[in-house]
Amino acid sequence: MSLRINDIAPDFTAETTQGEVQFHDWIGDGWAVLFSHPKNFTPVCTTELGAMAGLEGEFRKRGVKIIGISVDPVESHGRWKNDIKTATGFDVDYPLIGDKDLKVAKLYDMLPAGAGDSSEGRTPADNATVRSVFVIGPDKKIKLILTYPMTTGRNFGEILRAIDSIQLTSKHQVATPANWQQGEDVIITAAVSNEDAITRFGSFDTVLPYLRKTRQPSA
Repeated sequence: MSLRINDIAPDFTAETTQGEVQFHDWIGDGWAVLFSHPKNFTPVCTTELGAMAGLEGEFRKRGVKIIGISVDPVESHGRWKNDIKTATGFDVDYPLIGDKDLKVAKLYDMLPAGAGDSSEGRTPADNATVRSVFVIGPDKKIKLILTYPMTTGRNFGEILRAIDSIQLTSKHQVATPANWQQGEDVIITAAVSNEDAITRFGSFDTVLPYLRKTRQPSA
């Protein structure tokens, strides 16, 4: 069955560039981003891992750990990290999972069960669907899934923006409108009455009977 938002993120044990990881234990009580790549030494993915390394501090501010996965052995990841530094100027200090037996890719429904059991001899095109981002909450549930084609580099600033929204709306009964950015007005959910909204938020604007906006609540 396909993974969906609010499903428990499948747990696994895997080798990484920082030793063996038991995924749920590694996440702990915080948030995590798992982002996947179809093959080492591919151009778009090289820029992506470097971009993620450059933003690691921003994820850390939000209590989010980041971990990458490529359908290649851990030994190959070490060599790839040197190319990433050359191309982007950033050192990859977060763990990279080696998935040479394709177990994690299959577990996360990024490859079909019949894809085989080895990364050897596979091309990036064979692994084209291993291009997903999973945002996982402290409850180990999947909060967001994004999947990109190989030719389109991912916008990790958008992933940070989405995390800001997810974390905010998990604390308050609000939603965020299209193109929302941190600090902008938010939407009051239908579960909150007008009277309760005044108590909670102080004031709000009624744009439509079902669309009420208010200032972003503080933490």
